[in-house]
Amino acid sequence: MQDELFQQYVQVVQGHFGIQLPPEKKALLESRLFKLFLEHEGYEEFADAASFLKYVKNDASGTALNFLAEAITTHHTFFMREADHFDFFGSQVLPYLEKSISDGDIRTWCAACSSGEESYSLAMLLADYFVPRGGRWEATLLATDLSQDILNTAKQGIYSAEAVSSLPAQWQNMYFQRLVDGSYQINDFIRSRVLYRQFNLMNPVFPFKKSFHVIFCRNVMIYFDTPTRDSLVRKFYDFLEPGGFLFVGHSEVIDRKAADFEYVMPSVYRKK
Repeated sequence: MQDELFQQYVQVVQGHFGIQLPPEKKALLESRLFKLFLEHEGYEEFADAASFLKYVKNDASGTALNFLAEAITTHHTFFMREADHFDFFGSQVLPYLEKSISDGDIRTWCAACSSGEESYSLAMLLADYFVPRGGRWEATLLATDLSQDILNTAKQGIYSAEAVSSLPAQWQNMYFQRLVDGSYQINDFIRSRVLYRQFNLMNPVFPFKKSFHVIFCRNVMIYFDTPTRDSLVRKFYDFLEPGGFLFVGHSEVIDRKAADFEYVMPSVYRKK
C-alpha cells in the first residue's frame, strides 16, 4: 500500500472511529485488509485497497464502514481482567449503590465490551450481590461495541474450558453449563441480564435517556488522540450520576481538566 493511500485510510479511521493508525500500524492494516479481501474474493469493491476505500467513502448504508471496523479492531480480553477493578466494584461500589439507589434501578454500561468476558464478569458480580436481596433490584447492564461480529460472539456466551478455568468454582457451577464439545456457555439467567448493542463511541450525541451509575471503558482510549479522549471523558462525565464511577484501563490516565472527576484509585474515577 502506497503511503498516500495509507494516509487516506488514517483519515477515515480517525474520523469515523477515533482510532489512530500511526505509520507502524500500516503492515497490520494491510494484513487485516488482505484477509477481508480473501473473504470477499470476486467482488470488485474488495479487489484491492484502493477499491475498498472508494467503497467505504461512497457507501451511504454504513455496510462498508462496518467491514472496515471489523478489520481494524482488536479484541483481546479475558474474564476478570485487571482483577482489582472487579474487587473494588464488588466490595465498594455495589454496597454504595445499594445504599444510594432508592428505586432499585442499577444502571451499568460496559463500553467496548468485546467478546463478553468483561460484561459477564460484571453481571455475575451483580447477580451475586443483588439477587439474594430480592426482586426489587433491576441490574441488567448495557454492553456495547463497535463490532457487530464480536457482539454476536458475546451474545452466545460460549468460551473454552481454559478461559473459564480461572473463575471461582461457585461461578462455574452456578452460571455456566458445559457443552458436549467441552466448552462452556454462560447460562440463560446471566445472559438475560446483559443487553448487547452496537455503538460507536465517536457518535456526536449519546442516545441514552438516563445516566449511569457505573461506566467501564477500559483499554480503548489508548487508541485515541488527546482531543478525542478528552471529549469522550466529558461525555462519560455527563452521562454519570453524581457519585458514579468511571473505570478505565490500567494503562490509561484521564486528564481531570477535561471533566471534574475525583481520583479514587489507579484507573478508577468518580463524579463528584
